[in-house]
Amino acid sequence: MDIFSLAAETLVTPIVLSFVLGLFAALVRSDLSIPEAVAKGMSLYLLFAIGFKGGVSLADHGVDLTLGLTLLTGVVLSAAIPLLAYMILRALSGLSALDAAAVAGHYGSISIVTFVAATSVLESQGIAYDGYMVAVAAAMEAPAILSALWLVTRSKGGGKMEPGLWREIMLNGSIVLLIGAFLIGMITGEEGLKEIAPLVIAPFKGVLCLFLLDMGIIAGRGLRKGRGVLDAGALAFGIIMPLLGSILGLGAALLLGLPLGSALLLMVLSASASYIAVPAAMRVALPEANPSIYLTLSLGVTFPFNLVIGIPLYLALASAVIGG
Repeated sequence: MDIFSLAAETLVTPIVLSFVLGLFAALVRSDLSIPEAVAKGMSLYLLFAIGFKGGVSLADHGVDLTLGLTLLTGVVLSAAIPLLAYMILRALSGLSALDAAAVAGHYGSISIVTFVAATSVLESQGIAYDGYMVAVAAAMEAPAILSALWLVTRSKGGGKMEPGLWREIMLNGSIVLLIGAFLIGMITGEEGLKEIAPLVIAPFKGVLCLFLLDMGIIAGRGLRKGRGVLDAGALAFGIIMPLLGSILGLGAALLLGLPLGSALLLMVLSASASYIAVPAAMRVALPEANPSIYLTLSLGVTFPFNLVIGIPLYLALASAVIGG
């Protein structure tokens, strides 16, 4: 019962309920909306705050073998998960090899918003985590794209690597801001955090609630528009794949000897699906792939599942296996 109580307690939080409100508003066709400029500003704030705090934590922790091995593990997971996702999609759904590969690439990469929500849940539960997990999140953005393109080439789908694609991926604004804020926090340390604490600590959860309200609206609209595009097998994949990814993340965390908080974050990173960096890359590398398929699955199915059910479930599982 302790496991179920932990999951229930995590579910009933302002963060999750704000997302549910946005999802409900979209599904009942309310005119509730948040201006795009405001939503973008909130995303920039969240990326800066989580990156900065992660850098400060790394400054306290220091660079060691665990950090290097965790980064390497994240890259391997990001490259390997699309291969598993592709096989499951081809078995469960009627998607073409091209669309299955494009979707698979999203599931090897990560959702930074899901990661931020998980850190907030850990803080509310009083569970510590290593700040360098922010660097692991950044490292897991791109390898999945390479795997997706390899899958297409292998299936003779004609994927192409434009000369400027990798530059576009690695200089994506979210990655630049996340890594840049991480470095600033690492350089300035605790003293730097004290100077801007009123900005990066006090408003964080309130801004996250409003941002997830907007994400709920977007996810709900995606679900409405995606009806008829996906078959039952593809929709089932959107729930099965994060569960499998989380188990792979937990296994890796156990091998690395990560503490509970960091283990949960690795599980969440392995379970989440990108809806920012990878879609942008797919538009360039696989223009023939159907965006309605991969965006509906990543943002309309997996993102809500992870936020409402996945994170509490992963935390309960990690607590049962690791303890804490």
